Amino acid sequence: MGQGQRQKVATSLAGAVTEEISAFLAPVDAELERRYPGDPGTRRPVHTVYVPGDVLAADTIRSWGEKALAALDEHAPDAASFAAVLGLSDELAEPVYDRVRAKLEHEPVEDLRIDFEDGYGPRPDAEEDEAAARAARLVAEAYEKGTAAPYMGIRVKCMEAAVRERGIRTLDVFLTGLMEDGGLPGGLLLTLPKVTYPEQVTALVRLLDAFERAHGLPAGRLGFEIQVETSQAVLAADGTATVARMIQAAEGRATGLHYGTFDYGACLGVSPAHQASDHPAADHAKAVMQVAAAGTGVRVSDGSTNVLPVGPTEKVHDAWRLHYGLTRRALARAYYQGWDMHPAHLPTRYAAVFAFYREGVEQTAARLARYAGRTGGDVMDEPATAQALSGHLLRGLDCGALDTAEVTRLTGLTRPALETFAAPRRGNLTASAP
Repeated sequence: MGQGQRQKVATSLAGAVTEEISAFLAPVDAELERRYPGDPGTRRPVHTVYVPGDVLAADTIRSWGEKALAALDEHAPDAASFAAVLGLSDELAEPVYDRVRAKLEHEPVEDLRIDFEDGYGPRPDAEEDEAAARAARLVAEAYEKGTAAPYMGIRVKCMEAAVRERGIRTLDVFLTGLMEDGGLPGGLLLTLPKVTYPEQVTALVRLLDAFERAHGLPAGRLGFEIQVETSQAVLAADGTATVARMIQAAEGRATGLHYGTFDYGACLGVSPAHQASDHPAADHAKAVMQVAAAGTGVRVSDGSTNVLPVGPTEKVHDAWRLHYGLTRRALARAYYQGWDMHPAHLPTRYAAVFAFYREGVEQTAARLARYAGRTGGDVMDEPATAQALSGHLLRGLDCGALDTAEVTRLTGLTRPALETFAAPRRGNLTASAP
């Protein structure tokens, strides 16, 4: 073949064959788009802090930050002492400690859940009505004054018969209060606990739909998290994975699956001393949740530890090491969020998160830069890996573990470019950076 001549390409199938196959798979294409839209690409909080409805105050968020800083001042007043407790490397000690203190000063809580369930308990109806209305007012004022956490909302009682009406009424009072005080904030999150059947999810969908219609809100404006706290939520009586059916029952409103450490452990008969997020039963439940949620845009959150960092320094250090270890373990398993029960948990929550994203950031950024520039290296990355690399860096940026200028310098990519790699369109994982 002479230079400049093209190789002849032969085919055997008529175009009608491709058209027939495409027509056959059209319903599948539509189903993939509907069921698996991918991650929404929005900021993801690294934790959920929850406080009982009657404890919430206008200064709750600031108070948590101040108490967390006081715990640091008392039990780890400098980077070296904090690093010694947690086993941080010399390289990470100063940057992690400094970032933890800065975070506690400026944004101590990323996600606040006002609890009207287990942490609140049964109360007279008039008392819970008043607390729910007060919670709405305080949330609205926080957003108006700029003192709100990036995400805020409530956890109501579940859809079981004994507490169903109370949970519905509390949600109605809270949401109506927000509407009367200026409308629903952008960071609003709702949590439905102790879900056992998909029909309970459907019930909440219908409730939210009725509220939206009553106030002229766009359909689907209100989403919610599903808390997995029972064995039936993981495996149904017919052997199917209930969580997968729950996601579909939510009709696009589900935003998260949150693991309930202690209720789930108790449901399986795990003794109280062994109810923890690293118990094999917990690992199984979260693995099923993770697989069911993959690609759906629904995010999975780990639970909490009930070992509080209080008392003498030795006891606080033990609790810190436990919390730090559990958080790092969860992060390695791609559970990028968990629940915190005490202000003194915040230092180790952020230390674990910041260390996780800062460790090896140069290598992560270099791999993404090589992929974006189509240059060589000692690792052959796939498009899906580039997606994971950019998502990792974006999560680090959102929580404050990394700085924009730092990531841009290391990768040569702007944030919009990172977002392009992190959330490519289906079938186009080879998207180039702008």
